Amino acid sequence: MKTGNRASVRGDDFRNSPPVDYVGIVERAERFTARSIKSITKRAGLNMVLNMIDLTTLEGADTPNKVRQLCYKAEHLHDSIPGLPTTAAVCVFPPFVKTARDALGDKSPVKIASVATYFPSGHTTLKSKLEETKRAVSDGADEVDMVISRGRFLSGDYNYVFDEIAAVKEACGDARLKVILETGELATLDNVRRASDIAIHAGGDFIKTSTGKIASAATIPVTLVMLLAIRDHYAKTGKMVGMKPAGGISKSKLALHYLVMVKETLGEKWLTNQWFRFGASSLANDVLMQVAKLESGHYQAAQYFSKD
Repeated sequence: MKTGNRASVRGDDFRNSPPVDYVGIVERAERFTARSIKSITKRAGLNMVLNMIDLTTLEGADTPNKVRQLCYKAEHLHDSIPGLPTTAAVCVFPPFVKTARDALGDKSPVKIASVATYFPSGHTTLKSKLEETKRAVSDGADEVDMVISRGRFLSGDYNYVFDEIAAVKEACGDARLKVILETGELATLDNVRRASDIAIHAGGDFIKTSTGKIASAATIPVTLVMLLAIRDHYAKTGKMVGMKPAGGISKSKLALHYLVMVKETLGEKWLTNQWFRFGASSLANDVLMQVAKLESGHYQAAQYFSKD
């Protein structure tokens, strides 16, 4: 199998993805959460976390005004604290991409990400998925977050999953593709590794844990398995692939543990928002509260931070 050439690879090639040592993964994950972080390093780490967040609103009650407010917050996280970065991106449903583009313009460092492929279930035709992807990109999306067909994956139809990802990647054109595995539905870490390998080799620019729409979302063990798939691919091909844990990461302390894990597993090259993101809606406010504490010596009340 020529791992550097997508045309020579099929999904079935990954039936024998490397098995996962569950006990070893859990032990390593526990070590990451046991690290202490000094105040100076913590302040830099918190800024890094903010700059890696895909500030997200994916609700049925979303409106153009809510999306505009989200875009403003992405660029102005807390104006009373100097030196804060912007978030990496805003993430919205396809019908709101134009609204986000109008709000951010073409010169903002904040990217526009849009979920696609009938998020979050993925239950529609490939034709519809490709049309939705192309429309989001045409409307101004810089990035597309797609969901894989988990039913097909769990039934062992790996070629279908691979080909679908490859087709969506082609439909993205110049936009970057994040492939959502919905790891909470994959049942085992071996399946997480296999799905990661398929998504990477099919052309995903990022692999992403979750939609955030089911109870089981990102965890450190699951993310570690995905990081190891990225590491192995890089060792074989020299190609970097990004990682995006999403769902369930709402506290700054946990986010910092993720950064430690990324640095020790992949190296410092991945510690930028080009290669690592957090999919989150509430994480930003907790990080801002921690930054305010470091700056002033006391916490600001939650009402001083906008919800969206």
